[in-house]
Amino acid sequence: MSRPQRHPIALMVVLLVLASALVPLPSLVDAVTGFPPGDAELVRPTLYVALAPLSTTLDALTFLSIERARWALAVWAVALVLIGARHSGSRLRRVGQALAGLFTLVLLVAATLVLPRPVARLDTEARAVTVIDYHAHTEASHDGRKGWTSDRLARWHARQGFEASYVTDHNLVFPGASSVIELLPGAEWSVHRQHVIALGSTAAIDRDRFHGTTQRMLGIFGALDRQGVVSIAALPEYWRNHWADLDAVVSAGANGFEIVDCAPKALGFPPAARRRVIALARRHDLVLVGASDNHGWGAATCVWNLAAAGAGGLGSNRVIARSIALAQGEGPAWAAAVTQPWLMFQTLSWSERVSWLTWVAVLALYRAVPRRDGQGGGLSILARSLKLRALFRRKPAEPQA
Repeated sequence: MSRPQRHPIALMVVLLVLASALVPLPSLVDAVTGFPPGDAELVRPTLYVALAPLSTTLDALTFLSIERARWALAVWAVALVLIGARHSGSRLRRVGQALAGLFTLVLLVAATLVLPRPVARLDTEARAVTVIDYHAHTEASHDGRKGWTSDRLARWHARQGFEASYVTDHNLVFPGASSVIELLPGAEWSVHRQHVIALGSTAAIDRDRFHGTTQRMLGIFGALDRQGVVSIAALPEYWRNHWADLDAVVSAGANGFEIVDCAPKALGFPPAARRRVIALARRHDLVLVGASDNHGWGAATCVWNLAAAGAGGLGSNRVIARSIALAQGEGPAWAAAVTQPWLMFQTLSWSERVSWLTWVAVLALYRAVPRRDGQGGGLSILARSLKLRALFRRKPAEPQA
C-alpha cells in the first residue's frame, strides 16, 4: 500500500491547509463595511501558534451557531463511530475504537467550554478609541458560570485586548468597578420577548410594566432614556421575536442594535438581516455594537468594538468581528460538519498553516515507524524514527581494498 493510502487523514489535512490558502478569508472584518480593518489586526501568541491545530480547532468550535453546532456534532459523532467500527480486530476492539472517537469529541467540546488556553487578541493603531465590550455577564446572572467573578471576567477581556467592558447581568444593576480593565455599569433587562442592554448608571425598573405585549415592551426604551442611559436592542431576541417591529423599536427611543453577538443562539444572524439593521441605523443615526455576551464559558471572543471618544450615533463605534463568526448565518446548517472546518482553514494565518503542516508531518512520521514486537507507542518511537532517517541519509561507507 502506498504511503498516501496509509495516511489518508494526514493527506486530507495537508490538502485542506494548502487548498484553503488559495481562497483565504481575512481573520477580521469590519461588520458594517465587510472589509478587513486597516488599523486593527489579530495578534496570536507564540504558544497559540505552536499549538495551532488545537487552538484553531477550539476557536472553530467556539464560533459555531447553535443550529450549526447541533448538525456538526451529530455528523461528526456518527462519522467517528463508523470509522472506529471499521478498524480491524475483534468486535470488542472495534467497539472500543468507536467509543474512543466519541470520547475524543466530548473532550473537545468540554475543552472548548472550560479549558484555559492561549487566545488571540486585537491590536489596533486607531487613535482616540477604546477597545470595548458592550455586553458581558458574571456569576450574578442566572445563567452565569459559577465562580465567574467580575475580576475573572476582566482578566478574560484583558487577554484579548479589551480596555473596558460593560457588565450587563440579567435584570441586575452592576455599579461599575476597576480591575485589570475598567468594568462599566450596566444591566440586561428581560422584557416581553426582548432583551434590552442598558449602558450607564441605570436604576432598577419594574419589568412587569413592560411584559405582556409588544406595545408594552416598547415602553422600556423611553424609561431608560429618562434615566439618561443608552439602550441597545439585543440579539437574538429582536431578530427572532420582533423582526417586524424594528421601526417601532426605533420610534420608541432605542439608541441602537447589536449586529454581532457571540452567544451560540445569536451567531446564526443572517448577513441579509444584518444589512437591513445597518441600513436602518444609517437612516436614524443609531449606534451599532458587537457583544461577546460572555457568561464564563469559552476562552475566546468573536468580536471587539472600537469606541470613538466624544462621538455619538453611528460614527461612535466600529464593530470588528471574526469572519468565521459572521459566516455562521450563511448556507444550510446541515452542512456545518464540512463548512466549519473549511472556514477554519480559510482564516488561518501563514504561521498557523506552517504549524498545522509541522504537526501533521510529525504525527505521520510517528505512525509510519514500525514497532518491534511487544513495543507500544511513545516518544521513543518518534526518536527512533528520526534516528533511523538520519542513518538512511548517510553515504554508505566505501568498501575496503
